[in-house]
Amino acid sequence: MDHILGIDIGGSGIKGALVDLTLGEFATDRIRIPTPEGFSMDDVSAVIGEMARSFNYSGKIGVGFPAPVRLNDGVVLADPTAHHHPGWKGESASAAFSEAAGCEVTVVNDADAAGLAEAKFGAGMGIQGTILVLTLGTGVGSGLIYNGQLVPNTELGKLYLKNHPDFSEQYMAGRIKEEQDLSYEVWGNRLNEYLIHVKRLFDPQMIILGGGISKKFDKYSEFIDIDTTVIPATLRNKAGIIGAAAAAVQ
Repeated sequence: MDHILGIDIGGSGIKGALVDLTLGEFATDRIRIPTPEGFSMDDVSAVIGEMARSFNYSGKIGVGFPAPVRLNDGVVLADPTAHHHPGWKGESASAAFSEAAGCEVTVVNDADAAGLAEAKFGAGMGIQGTILVLTLGTGVGSGLIYNGQLVPNTELGKLYLKNHPDFSEQYMAGRIKEEQDLSYEVWGNRLNEYLIHVKRLFDPQMIILGGGISKKFDKYSEFIDIDTTVIPATLRNKAGIIGAAAAAVQ
């Protein structure tokens, strides 16, 4: 049981690999299957089953899902906004995926999966206390880990900042920098404003920044000025799969 199948459901592809949870690394090559266009529960469940059969796997499976998910029963708490397809809210993705795969499937929010991976095996490995992992992409995903345990569904991109009428992610997500053609200084100061707010709320020992823009951390790190360690993520695009596998056994 040291090798667990982790699956990450993305907008264009559903990716999976067996994960060595003693090392926090892939134990196999990654398999990618295109995400079904309609993103219906039946179609996505069929891909989860196909993924399990591709690995000839019959153990526990962890799946990262692009919406908040109740951990005890895998019920989806809101329809996945990125896909604009209803029909998931109030339904147990865990039950549907388990039936399709013939295995016990644990479903977790995808940002929570990435956060769990970074805290256990990535940039936050060995750190006790509160670790906050933020993925800065189209929106802002968040994973909050306390002493190695996940606090699920924080959705901190939906926080409001003072004197701003919209969600904070509409002000400082990685996408916003590109869409508004912001300099690293301007965007870095926006990010710092947000980090000051989440520092005040959660007082984390460490904040880990993920998403594509984390690769360019050196270009905006000088504009981050808070009394907390802030570092880039290290697992990058492997984090979702590794974290999903970890959630299956946690």
